[in-house]
Amino acid sequence: MRILFAASEVESYAKTGGLADVAGSLPKALHQLGHDVRIVMPRYKQICGVEYLTDLPVPMDGSLETAIIRTARMGPVTVYFVDNYKFFYRDGLYQHPDDGERFNFFNKAALAMLLHVDFRPDLIHCNDWHTGPLPLFLKTKFEEEPFYHDIATVFTIHNLQYQGRFPRRLLRTMALGDEYFTPDRLEFFGEVNFMKAGLLYSDLINTVSKQYAREIQTEEYGQKLDGLLRMRGIDLYGIINGIDYHENDPATDPRIYRHYDREHIEGKRENKRELQWELNLPQSDAPLLSIITRLAEQKGVDLLLAAIDELMEMGVQLAVLGAGEDHLQKRLAEAKLRYPDQVSVTLGFDPVLAQKIYAGADIFLMPSRFEPCGLGQLLSFRYGTVPVVRYTGGLVDTVSEFDPTLGEGSGFGFREYRAPELVKAVTRAIGIYRRPELWARLVDNCMRLDFSWEKSAREYVRLYEKARTKRLESLLHAG
Repeated sequence: MRILFAASEVESYAKTGGLADVAGSLPKALHQLGHDVRIVMPRYKQICGVEYLTDLPVPMDGSLETAIIRTARMGPVTVYFVDNYKFFYRDGLYQHPDDGERFNFFNKAALAMLLHVDFRPDLIHCNDWHTGPLPLFLKTKFEEEPFYHDIATVFTIHNLQYQGRFPRRLLRTMALGDEYFTPDRLEFFGEVNFMKAGLLYSDLINTVSKQYAREIQTEEYGQKLDGLLRMRGIDLYGIINGIDYHENDPATDPRIYRHYDREHIEGKRENKRELQWELNLPQSDAPLLSIITRLAEQKGVDLLLAAIDELMEMGVQLAVLGAGEDHLQKRLAEAKLRYPDQVSVTLGFDPVLAQKIYAGADIFLMPSRFEPCGLGQLLSFRYGTVPVVRYTGGLVDTVSEFDPTLGEGSGFGFREYRAPELVKAVTRAIGIYRRPELWARLVDNCMRLDFSWEKSAREYVRLYEKARTKRLESLLHAG
């Protein structure tokens, strides 16, 4: 198939979260399966080394804005960049007052450029709210153009919490009439909702784990879109994300202190010693817990802080890497002052240190309030670091409770979002850590797991085929 992958961020060009990881890896895996897949994304200020391809006018609220289309290669995959000084030459990817106009422009330009770059996709894969209007435009503004007539769409929800909500006046910039400002279309509590547009107008919807696909159809997790998601439940799928197993390989990773693999696991202990030294923690056999995350309550950082004193009483060490909400950063800094020989806190994000923590820690914490998929647990598996998680979303689909009697399972977890439940799960993990033969079995179980992109990419191909069939059948019935 010919596939256009539309995303607001792509690893190696621009990144704020897991969407960039997926957009940087899935297209390569699809290419390996023989598909002609190309990416389109905004050209932000920091992106360099791209070549001019063409330019074209884009109608915006009664005037024309120029979209300059640039290109580069990401390995075997062609990437198109939508460039416009007014909209994208600024610091930061999001949270600008004109984000609605910016991504409205991006979606229109991404569709219009196809006539100019000699690429007619069978399917466009849209990702999160930033590309929500694209299926809408395809079925309204571009529906009379034969070139676009039978292009199918898949819309992926990476995190339903972020929806792209804007004032009603944005409809005019989108060249849509007031008939679209109704509860059964784009209106959402008095605003225009880009995520809702993607959910309504795409041929098929998916999210990044089967459990999260179920959860978002409930009031608890549905972010007030659960009714719409239940309505489209027959078209809603879940596919677990993967990780790049070539880039994240403890046997070859240049970012870690010592290389190791399942057969030569002693190198992991050396990574622990080096990590402790770098983080100014005593070099000991104390269980080294870790968390690498955006410092937000969604990620369960408040739960970790509520449990910190009980955890420290167990004689553990804790390595924290992340940035986020000020009050959480402050409380973590206070914990470091109270427990200087047990707690290390690095604020910000350091990708090299992150890999060192995955390789050197014993236990990886993900006590998330909700977690669409999660990549941290997949990376921790790869490096033989045992996850302790709250069983929600993708963590349910990927982490299985270790059974010491059978020697089966890949981690530890809890369900009720309470600090004592986190403490109980860590206690179970440390109990196994104190039994070296069982711990070695558990680490080996983790490293045997395969969450590389190939399996997920094949599932996406099947989803694309279903979307293509659905689109063609709808045209046949309409005709």
